[in-house]
Amino acid sequence: MNSDSKFVSQELFWQTRIFDSLPYPSVVIAPDRSIVGANKKFYDIYKLSSEDILGKMCFHTFLYKDTPCNSEDCPISKVVKNKTSHSYTIKHQYKWEERVFSPILDDDGQVAFVVSSITDITRTKSLENQLIGVKEFISRVMYSSASAIVAADRQGNIEVMNSVAKELFGDYNEGAGKIRHTEQLYPPGKAKEIMQMLRNEKIGGKGKLIIPRTLIVNARGEEVEVEMSAAIIYDDTGQESATMAIYNDLKDKTKVEKELKYTQSQLIQSEKMASLGQLAAGVAHEINNPLTGVLFYASLLLEKENLDGGAREDLNCIVEDANRCKNIVKNLLVYSRSMDSNKNIVQINEIVEQSLSLVRDQKKLRNIKIVRYLADEMMLINADTNKLNQVIINLVINAADAMNGSGKITLNTYRDKLHKKVFLEIKDTGEGISLKNLSKIFDPFFTTKEVGKSTGLGLSIVYGIIEEHDGSISVKKTGAHGTTFIMEFPMYIPQEEGPALCSPSSYK
Repeated sequence: MNSDSKFVSQELFWQTRIFDSLPYPSVVIAPDRSIVGANKKFYDIYKLSSEDILGKMCFHTFLYKDTPCNSEDCPISKVVKNKTSHSYTIKHQYKWEERVFSPILDDDGQVAFVVSSITDITRTKSLENQLIGVKEFISRVMYSSASAIVAADRQGNIEVMNSVAKELFGDYNEGAGKIRHTEQLYPPGKAKEIMQMLRNEKIGGKGKLIIPRTLIVNARGEEVEVEMSAAIIYDDTGQESATMAIYNDLKDKTKVEKELKYTQSQLIQSEKMASLGQLAAGVAHEINNPLTGVLFYASLLLEKENLDGGAREDLNCIVEDANRCKNIVKNLLVYSRSMDSNKNIVQINEIVEQSLSLVRDQKKLRNIKIVRYLADEMMLINADTNKLNQVIINLVINAADAMNGSGKITLNTYRDKLHKKVFLEIKDTGEGISLKNLSKIFDPFFTTKEVGKSTGLGLSIVYGIIEEHDGSISVKKTGAHGTTFIMEFPMYIPQEEGPALCSPSSYK
């Protein structure tokens, strides 16, 4: 054997050995799709002999069918045409296989054979499917959550935002307005502050944070109050890999809290009025009898003709002060609701007009402009006209006092037909009510006027009368430009079977 033959023999030997030592089952396929060889791994795994596969067509061995592939989809055709490797994945029974087809070129650079290696990827595919399942489960949890959820990478770039979060933060479209970073979710500097708190183990534990109330910024640049819980996500080495936060909009909760607080204040006020009303009724009854005696005997003495000037002056002072006490007693009786009520179905606009005509101290209104915005609608209420006159007169006089006799008082009536409510607003252009006094204005005997100029019963009597009419009164707005009181009454709706209600004038 010459040296060239020896080297050729050795080359064929090690090439065969290399082919047999490949860790994956492999076969050699001719361009006509016939199998011309296979390595030992292929024979061992598939329990086949050379007689079973040599000369057989590849589609029979690889695709387990008797007809050739579509020429455009055939991986061997692609390898022969492009002279590059091609792969695909196939499932046979319970196994997943990845098949890689690579060209073997001849001396002219043409594809002489195609070698195909087969890799069992069943376990990998199973883990991949499990991972997909976990991702889908997490995605369903996030997108079915009633809370807004946002997740970002360690640089703060937002990766996940569920539908509730998109609704909370607003409609960010593609382009300049799209949310890309967590800093866009908060007022300036807030995102950095939150990260510092997350890293502070003394606040909520390592990488955890709960903030009962904080502010976020929506797409319109508006600040929204939310409840927030946040966390840092760590990788296997303990390094920060991501962050996530859960938000709950406090708008509804805040509304309920305000309504509850208002209801509680109304209950407290009602209880206070009831208890003090009983006290007022008792005091008025006890004072009324001796007061009547004082007025009676003082009046008798004044009828004497032989009284000197000093005594007559003293008696006049007694009568004047006794009458003042009598008016206070009268107010106490109104406050305690001891006076009889005479309710009728009336048009609220008529009560307003009547009340303004009954203001006795017209000089207080000399430099005040009275403006009426009375809705041209049927706004009937079941009311005691005299008592509501007292309410409106009291509020108008108070408004005049608040403006020091100069300014504008506006009376506005309207209705809410859907909720069957009638409203009356009285607005002044005074200096407003201070915050420290706002919660006390309906308290009995509370006044900001000088001693002797007010009993402090006016607004408490107003409150009691409005409550007696199943209505409510509150300060709608107050500030440096004035105060607006709003009164709400149940609207009277005529029944078809009831008395005919032709016009508001029927109830004068």
